[in-house]
Amino acid sequence: MGASLDIQLLSYLYLVLFSSFSHLSSSPSPSCELQAQFNLNRIYKAGDFVLGGLFPIHTFPVFPELSFTSRPREFTCYGFNILGFRWAQIMAFAITEINMNPSLLPNVTLGYSLYDNCVTLGVAFRAALSLVSGREEQFHLDKSCVGSPPVLGIVGDATSTPSIAISSILGLYRVPMVSYYAMCSCLSDWNHFPSFFRTISSSASQVRAMLHIMWQFGWTWAGLLFNDDDYGRDAARILQADLAQSGLGCLAYVEVVPWDYDPAEIQRIVTVMKTSTARVVFEIVYGIHMIKLMEEVVKQNVTGLQWISDVGSMTATVLQTPQFMPYLRGTLGLAIRRGEIPGLKDVLLKIHPDNDPDNSHENTLVRQFWEHTFQCKFAPLPSEWVDAGGGVCTGQEDLGTAETAVLDVSDLRVEYNVYKAVYALAHALHDMLQCVPGRGPFSGHSCATLQSIQPWQLVYYMEKINFTTSFGDQVTFDENGDALPIYDVINWVWLPDGSAKFNYVGVFKTSASGDEELILDEDRIFWSFESSKPPRSVCSESCAPGSRVARRKGEPLCCFDCIACSDGKISNETDSTECTSCPEDFWSSPQRNHCVPKSIEFLSYHEALGISLTTTSLLGTLICAIVLGIFIYHRSTPMVRANNSELSFLLLLSLKLCFLCSLLFIGYPRLWTCQLRHAAFGISFVLCVSCILVKTMVVLAVFKASKPGGADIMKWFGSMQQRGTVLALTVIQATICTAWLVSASPTPHKNTQHQRDKIVFECVVGSTIGFAVLLGYIGLLALLSFVLAFMARNLPDNFNEAKLITFSMLIFCAVWIAFIPAYISSPGKYADVVEVFAILASSFGILVALFGPKCYIILLKPERNTKKSIMGRDATKT
Repeated sequence: MGASLDIQLLSYLYLVLFSSFSHLSSSPSPSCELQAQFNLNRIYKAGDFVLGGLFPIHTFPVFPELSFTSRPREFTCYGFNILGFRWAQIMAFAITEINMNPSLLPNVTLGYSLYDNCVTLGVAFRAALSLVSGREEQFHLDKSCVGSPPVLGIVGDATSTPSIAISSILGLYRVPMVSYYAMCSCLSDWNHFPSFFRTISSSASQVRAMLHIMWQFGWTWAGLLFNDDDYGRDAARILQADLAQSGLGCLAYVEVVPWDYDPAEIQRIVTVMKTSTARVVFEIVYGIHMIKLMEEVVKQNVTGLQWISDVGSMTATVLQTPQFMPYLRGTLGLAIRRGEIPGLKDVLLKIHPDNDPDNSHENTLVRQFWEHTFQCKFAPLPSEWVDAGGGVCTGQEDLGTAETAVLDVSDLRVEYNVYKAVYALAHALHDMLQCVPGRGPFSGHSCATLQSIQPWQLVYYMEKINFTTSFGDQVTFDENGDALPIYDVINWVWLPDGSAKFNYVGVFKTSASGDEELILDEDRIFWSFESSKPPRSVCSESCAPGSRVARRKGEPLCCFDCIACSDGKISNETDSTECTSCPEDFWSSPQRNHCVPKSIEFLSYHEALGISLTTTSLLGTLICAIVLGIFIYHRSTPMVRANNSELSFLLLLSLKLCFLCSLLFIGYPRLWTCQLRHAAFGISFVLCVSCILVKTMVVLAVFKASKPGGADIMKWFGSMQQRGTVLALTVIQATICTAWLVSASPTPHKNTQHQRDKIVFECVVGSTIGFAVLLGYIGLLALLSFVLAFMARNLPDNFNEAKLITFSMLIFCAVWIAFIPAYISSPGKYADVVEVFAILASSFGILVALFGPKCYIILLKPERNTKKSIMGRDATKT
């Protein structure tokens, strides 16, 4: 806005100087006389009300001396612009059409005063001042130089920078100005430009439309080229801001295309485009300024780019040449909404140098158009033209057969905006003249009168206009004076003959509520790539679900690395910025894109380990039952009788319980199994070890009783005493188990910490002390049995029971000593496996050590199953 403020200050200074010269020339006479006059190229027609217009009919001005004299000072402009001339003719046609319409402004004739701005700020500014300050050499105002300006409103200007300068001054006096091509969003500031309107949308909506095209095809990495003027800088600023706010893309480079030809800078810009990985280029550059850039593109052979163009160059025919089209084909971009104006071509065909000989300025412009169209000169011929062999214009040339853009009414875009701007002013004036006195919107409910219309009154009605053109488009302005955004989406198609054509592929529009909609027919789009598909333009490929985005330091947000989510975390969206943790009972899938229920782990009957342990347990139980059957069947033999058959039967029964209690450790843990498994284990083993302990004590007692004076000792080891001892020792363990279960009972537990990807169902012991006391009591009895058996290992029997007990208790103690560290260090279900293995190993150890030799003699060596063989020679002597 700094540049626009400087323009405003210069504008104010210009007005002050202009007014000062007027006052210096004032005299006591009741009239005001202009000190001097700027004669600009114009087309004029008188009327009850005059509308002004500013059009780029020429492109290069030559300024006169900046001094005031009594003679008019004229600008000389070169470079006839056929499009600007056509735009001016459209305004003249629209006013003529309005004057012929009995329902619009009846009994009122509109006139026009159309100026050539020469595409130069200074010329456009002076033309605007001439429109609003009057051109008469002398006019009477009843002893006062205060009166209504000669024009009620101005259609123009074509570009943003002159529009900013002019509307900042006209806004002070509320003179309405309706632009047909100025797109800078800064002009939407109603506080600074309170009388500015436009029939084209602002650059903000255009940028949004270009971004929607980018997002439609998934492009996130693009370059940006823009003009170094108010419109270009404003559009570039909005594009960068909207892109950053959306988070849907980044710019690989941002380059300003110079107005003046700078070969080194142009070469640098094209080199940046060539080396960049961005395949999409936003182009907010006027077509005329793209020529030198495209020449360098051709020189460096920069191919494979997808151009997205703004309205400034999308319909520019200067770029659609055989030289540029191999590089620009497939360009997508925006164009001003196309319209139709019925009867226009018939009027344009009537343009002729002799049609209005009294209007010298218009005749001059028409003669220049004629010379430009037919490449001839009217007399008197310039000498250089004669020397070059140029032809003479006769006025008899047939405009209908000429190839000129003036007659092309098939693609009216800017022309349609000019047409709507004229009608907007006419409808506002019509509504104002329809006001009923006493019901008006102004002070005291007054209305504007035909003789005293003020421009600010017309601005009031401009804000409220709402009409529909003959083409069916609604014309209205929002609170900022902007038209509702609507753009055609155009695609450049390269034809086989080397020419190009515009291919309509969609539309972008914004509703009154602000909803934006891009409609594309993608099947009609021509792509200039071998795949005939949209290109891929990203800095980094999207992170698939199961990974997250990791930003690269110092690089744009679109440049990143993809890192797989860690165990237990997922991302189920593309380009997720973070991975989310799964719920406690869930775990990440192998692809890390969704959570799955954690696998449940426990010692199951259905797995190989559980099946083998179950089989072993049942096998042990079966062997115990077989041994018990053998002993019962051979209970009258010396081998069975000599080994305390009652205790042997009880021991075999307890071993069966030990084997069976291991089954409680297999299967899904439940409260009753957790409580029962350790109690059954503890009681069964105490019963087993108690039987062994009593057997050992009986062996020692028998040996002592055989000594002199030891006869009385056996009274303490009768059958009742043996049963009582076993019962008492077992009751102690039962008491320990009961206290443990009551105080801190083992319970099933869902362990999610030990293995994060699994749920381990286990039984927690509840009270570690209770479990330790249970094991300690078993260990105490086993150790005592081992010590006693070890003491009796050398008894003089041929078949020494004490040696077998010693060996069995050695196995038992070794197993359970190894069990403790293995149990503590085993994870999850393997703790149960260790405990079951210890139960089975110790049970098999006792079973084999104590009953294996006996069964061997009973079944395979029956000749040794005699008292003599069992007692031996030493026993016989004794």
